[in-house]
Amino acid sequence: MTILLRIVCLIAGYGCGLLQTGFIYGKLSGTDIRQHGSGNSGTTNALRVLGFKAGLVVFLGDFCKSFIPCLIARLLLKGLYPDTFLLYVIYVGFGAVLGHIFPFYLGFKGGKGIATIGGTIVGLLQPLMIIILLILFVSTVAITKYMSVGSISLMVEVVIAYIIFGVKGLLCFDMSIPSSKTVFIESVVVVILFAGIAIYKHKANIIRLINHEENKVRFKKQEGI
Repeated sequence: MTILLRIVCLIAGYGCGLLQTGFIYGKLSGTDIRQHGSGNSGTTNALRVLGFKAGLVVFLGDFCKSFIPCLIARLLLKGLYPDTFLLYVIYVGFGAVLGHIFPFYLGFKGGKGIATIGGTIVGLLQPLMIIILLILFVSTVAITKYMSVGSISLMVEVVIAYIIFGVKGLLCFDMSIPSSKTVFIESVVVVILFAGIAIYKHKANIIRLINHEENKVRFKKQEGI
């Protein structure tokens, strides 16, 4: 049953992740965002190509398409699996991230998943973790002026924070119960997977950073768009 539930959560999340906010917003504005900037349909490219308003709308859309399903999964499963339900929340989020990054109807070419992963992490409803990660992300972007550096750093920090909070008993898992501990380890593997995929999707950014060619954050809409 629990294996089937994992599959259901993954598929449900993937379906939600298929809502490509950047692509849809761009089309409504008469622009195929994939033909401009980095060619990515996520928040950062929407910000660069279409401006601050577009970036905000796309971020909220990409964030909520994982956050809301994760909340629903939490509400439905917390009572049934009190010491392991967050695993299923993580699977829903992982599915949403896969749907965002690999949408089948766009040739499996979507965004990089940062906002969607953010929605998943906030969906864990651990305020201290959220605050710490938000401060680290904003500080990194503010200091470096590179969204990519902030995003890549955030993925590493998400994994570290998740492990620490889980081991300290600040998530739902009970480390004194072997079955719950095993499920926690599985959830860590899933978190590492989606964080790793998001970092891999930044490979072009990493190359540009090494070559000092990466674009810094700016909030103006590109001329002619």
